[in-house]
Amino acid sequence: MSKQQNVIIIGAGLCGSLLALRMGQRGYRVSVFEMRPDLRKVDISAGRSINLAFSDRGNKAMKLVGLEDKAQALSIPMHGRMIHDKEGNTFQSNYSGRTHEYINSISRGDLNSLLLNEAERHENVNIYFNKKCKSVDFENTSALFKDYETKLEFTENADIIIATDGAGSALRKSYFLGKKFLFSFSQDYLSHGYKELSILPTKSGDYKTHKNALHIWPRGDFMLIALPNLDGSFTVTLFLSYSEGEYNFDNLTTPERVETFFHKEFPDALELMPNLTQDFFENPTAALGTVKCSPWHYKGNTLLMGDAAHAIVPFYGQGMNAAFEDVVEFDAILDDHEGDWQTVFERYENHRKKDTDAIADLALDNFLEMRDHVAHPVFQEKRKIEMALEKEFPTKYSSKYSLVTFNENIGYQEAMLKGRAQDKAILSLLKNQSITPSENLNSILKKVQQETENILNLNSAF
Repeated sequence: MSKQQNVIIIGAGLCGSLLALRMGQRGYRVSVFEMRPDLRKVDISAGRSINLAFSDRGNKAMKLVGLEDKAQALSIPMHGRMIHDKEGNTFQSNYSGRTHEYINSISRGDLNSLLLNEAERHENVNIYFNKKCKSVDFENTSALFKDYETKLEFTENADIIIATDGAGSALRKSYFLGKKFLFSFSQDYLSHGYKELSILPTKSGDYKTHKNALHIWPRGDFMLIALPNLDGSFTVTLFLSYSEGEYNFDNLTTPERVETFFHKEFPDALELMPNLTQDFFENPTAALGTVKCSPWHYKGNTLLMGDAAHAIVPFYGQGMNAAFEDVVEFDAILDDHEGDWQTVFERYENHRKKDTDAIADLALDNFLEMRDHVAHPVFQEKRKIEMALEKEFPTKYSSKYSLVTFNENIGYQEAMLKGRAQDKAILSLLKNQSITPSENLNSILKKVQQETENILNLNSAF
């Protein structure tokens, strides 16, 4: 098979730029079409999350393309969640009992720029901006684009087309509207939306609060989070219902009401945010949704990848990591079946879809955990036990969070099934007073492992 086959990638976001780089490294002729302007030349964040939780699955992709060190240089370690109560008291809940395991805050724009720059170093990779894909003829492997600058439409042909164009994917829409095969699609929105805010650095450029943590203000039905940036600022995100509760996005319509809301619910954050009302009314309120669909491919012609195939809500910090893992898994299957696109696409989807469905479900679960459960005494007691077990038995025990976030060599589905069983086991043992935090850790481990095995065996029987 000649590597000089033509590949069109629709979308130059994080997944698309990583895929373009990897396909370029493999020798393919790659053309990437992006509807937005070049983010390296203009600011196009428009209230979208500007930093991300970068962890081991994402870093595995950086290793694959030789950019691990450059990505780490853009990252700020976050060792745990810093929980803020209404009185301004804080405590940190670490992500792992193993000190080498932590997540990182990384700039979406900086990481995307790094990948675009590296992709363009390859003569066989070309990236075109301001080119919106209107539809894809998946039977004839061609795509119709509109040039935002000239206003002209044009068609591009290729040997394969891979769409990494996000939750609003033009290829996925073409699959649905084409009615050429049975295509299942769901898009489920939360009743909550989100709005980006900020904590600016001090006049000297320092951080106003603890730098190496993901800050959370959990309030039951809503929450505030903050992630650090390299310039001393924090990106703050408010997750709130559109219409329910005493305060919601629909009724926060004046600066006075916004400040009253923050003074009541997030007083210590308000002290750090003199720019609150300006940010609140300048930045848009965005929706939160989950996309699932199948199949992801049509014969050996076209394929959905990243958010185009499986958009998820952001509460496990795995959206970007999952999309990067898509590229790693796709690349591994190419090693075995390169040249046979039909087999590559089939094997990739069969191997990958169960894991992306699992992380979508886990992300929804974590929404409840972050906004509510993290502040509950029983949850805190469970986390203390998990941290102690991970510290004392680093090779024998990993919490659900660790299995998902720090164990990149197992799939999301396996991590979810084992992690959920462990959670249920510890909570059951605590409820029955079969274990206590002061008990011998070796005894706790044996009881947790046995109860986890019982739960897994029971579930497998159905």
